[in-house]
Amino acid sequence: MAEQRIAKKIRNTTETQIKLELNLDGSGNADISTGIPFFDHMLELFTHHGMIDLSVKAVGDLSVDYHHTVEDVGIVLGEAVKEALGNKAGIRRYGFFLLPMDECLSRFVMDLGNRPHLVYQVDSGLGMVRDFNIVLVREFFQAFANSAGANVHVELLHGDEPHHIAESIFKAFGRTLDVCTTVDLRRAGQVPSTKGNLS
Repeated sequence: MAEQRIAKKIRNTTETQIKLELNLDGSGNADISTGIPFFDHMLELFTHHGMIDLSVKAVGDLSVDYHHTVEDVGIVLGEAVKEALGNKAGIRRYGFFLLPMDECLSRFVMDLGNRPHLVYQVDSGLGMVRDFNIVLVREFFQAFANSAGANVHVELLHGDEPHHIAESIFKAFGRTLDVCTTVDLRRAGQVPSTKGNLS
C-alpha cells in the first residue's frame, strides 16, 4: 500500500491564525474558510482541478487588509505540500499546464526542486473582483514558492477580465501541481535529481 502523502499545519501570528490539512492523493474535496469569499472560491477551484483534498480555516486581520491572510495561506500551503512530499522520491517534479477560461489563457509552469523562485507575468492592472484586488494573487504565489521550495512561472497570455484571469491561474495551478506530484513508476522510488537529493 502506498504511503499517504498528507500534512497538517498550524500557523499562529498576531496577524493570522491558520489551520490547514492537505492530502495530495485526494479526490478534490475542499473545506475552505478564510473570511475572503473570492479567495475561498479560488482555493476551491485549485483543489478540485488538482485532485487534492484541502481544508483551510483562517482568521486574519481583514479589517486592516486581505494581504496578510492571502500571503499567510500561501506560506502554509507551501509548507504542507513540501511536508507531504517528504524526500520527493518517485515524483515527476516538473509540470506545466495551459488553461483557457473564456477570453483568458494562462500558462503555469512549476519545478518542485527546492529552488524557490517566482516569475509572475500577469498584467491585470487594478483588477478588482468586488473588494478583492487580484494583485494579491502574486503575493500568494510568492509565498507559496518560497515555502514550498518551488520554481513557479505564471504567465497570462490573453485576457482582461479580473475574475477570469484569477480563475484561469488557480485552475492551472491545481492541474500543474497534480502533474508535478504524480508518481512516475519508471523512477522506482528514486529522487528525480542527478544530485540524489531535493531536500
